[in-house]
Amino acid sequence: MSEEKKQKGPRLPPWIRIRYGGRATQETVNRLLETHALHTVCQGAQCPNQHECFSRGVATFMILGDVCTRDCRFCAVKTGVPPPVDADEPRRVADAAARLKLRHVVVTSVTRDDLPDGGAAHFAAAIGALRGALPEATVEVLTPDFKGVEKDIATVLAAGPDVFNHNLETVRRLQKAIRPAADYDRSLAVLEYAARREFRIQNPESGIPDNGKSLKALVKSGLMVGLGETDEEIDEALADLRRAGVELLTIGQYLAPSVGHAPVQRYVPPAQFEEYARRGTEMGFRNVASGPMVRSSYMAENQFRR
Repeated sequence: MSEEKKQKGPRLPPWIRIRYGGRATQETVNRLLETHALHTVCQGAQCPNQHECFSRGVATFMILGDVCTRDCRFCAVKTGVPPPVDADEPRRVADAAARLKLRHVVVTSVTRDDLPDGGAAHFAAAIGALRGALPEATVEVLTPDFKGVEKDIATVLAAGPDVFNHNLETVRRLQKAIRPAADYDRSLAVLEYAARREFRIQNPESGIPDNGKSLKALVKSGLMVGLGETDEEIDEALADLRRAGVELLTIGQYLAPSVGHAPVQRYVPPAQFEEYARRGTEMGFRNVASGPMVRSSYMAENQFRR
């Protein structure tokens, strides 16, 4: 079903269009995910870019199941009581990534507030498995906030991801309405901790020898627009993210997954997204991907390479 049919209200503007790509590769990716019993945020969050990405043989793996313990008003991922953690999942993620011959692997998860470490050790295991299966590939993780517990964030960082991503999602004023179980300052603290910490590889499954050198991940975050924020509030959020040490940034148009989610308050025109990118560059971000269809992991490899 198209986004136009799922949303009530004004029709989508002409600059928001879903791209489908080649069906054969999409089917190959779908079969691989099914045979490996894996989830993707592309499907779970109803990403409008999933057909295009699958047609390019790219997917963003979603670990720790497909049921989230939080209920954010923008997100289509299922909420409820998650199943037990699948200890074999990291191996299957690595095998699927190797079969897809990915050069840049993005791994995200549902939020697991039910777990003592929020799933941090599972993230580390996935990074380690990917390092073993695809030693030449770069790894990007998009994590929850781990309730702000630094030792859990450290567990993920010590596994050596190339990019550590945690999304701020929206401006300060709208946080409680859109992300009731999250916190604006907590998310900034997670990003700041990741930006200032250096680690030596500690995961023995990583396949990378400990040569005494420290590692520091590039820190990334993302914002949605169209939830009722002002452009001045976006500027404030950009400044907060930059002060926290964020280097890579994504900004995209919010599209309501259903009429039960937070409604779209405005459709931001492409020229304004270009202005966001210009402002972000002026503030010192190393790369800003800003556009109506931009999502956290959309074209993530291109942003990292740049």
